[in-house]
Amino acid sequence: MTRNKSMGRTAISLFSGAGGMDIGFEAAGFKTLVAIEKDPSCCKTLRANLPIHTRVIEADVREVSGQLLLQELGLARGEVDIIYGGPPCQSFSLAGKREGLNDPRGMLVGEFIRLVHEILPKAFVMENVKGMANWEGGKVLDFIESSFTDPIEWDGRSVSFRTQHQVLNAANHGVPQFRERIFIVGNRMSKAIVFPEPTHGPADMFLKPYATVGDTLGLLPEASEPSETAMRVSGTIKARIASHGY
Repeated sequence: MTRNKSMGRTAISLFSGAGGMDIGFEAAGFKTLVAIEKDPSCCKTLRANLPIHTRVIEADVREVSGQLLLQELGLARGEVDIIYGGPPCQSFSLAGKREGLNDPRGMLVGEFIRLVHEILPKAFVMENVKGMANWEGGKVLDFIESSFTDPIEWDGRSVSFRTQHQVLNAANHGVPQFRERIFIVGNRMSKAIVFPEPTHGPADMFLKPYATVGDTLGLLPEASEPSETAMRVSGTIKARIASHGY
């Protein structure tokens, strides 16, 4: 089967978490067909908040076959427009133990790469913590980018992804939080990759002023009392930071 043009720009979400990137890509005009996430609580959140056309698959990404996934979607290899996601970041975080590729969680970046190879979208976006950029002098980035630039046999020819990475700060783009993340972006059409310029910053930079929490949340209705679950989870935060670094 081949893709129906009425589907619009299609996407597959990996390591979906609570759906932050999914909401962003939907807002940008993409139709996310599948969101794959292992955590049951996150899946419940995804099902409650994502559009009805997004199928939430509660599974370990290591057990997901790109070929079978395409068959279920009625699509052929190369027809999906974009794959996006953020593999677990604890092993690369500056707040953690920096195990990187030696940590099983860090090796999940390889599963992201595998599914991109198997599904062969037109483009991909991988997001992670800033610490990934300098782990062992850039070893992780070299591994990721070389994996995408290696030739992939498809439809009687060889294709590869043109990749580029950049660290972006959410505060520079209207989010009320100084949050630096690395974005690794690639496409197989040899198109130039252009990252967005800052729209917000200090007043002396002739940009919009940084957004504040008050600007963003000030008009929301008064919050309800936290649930018993929320109170219980909040009580574990300090111990979790001491034990795991995040």
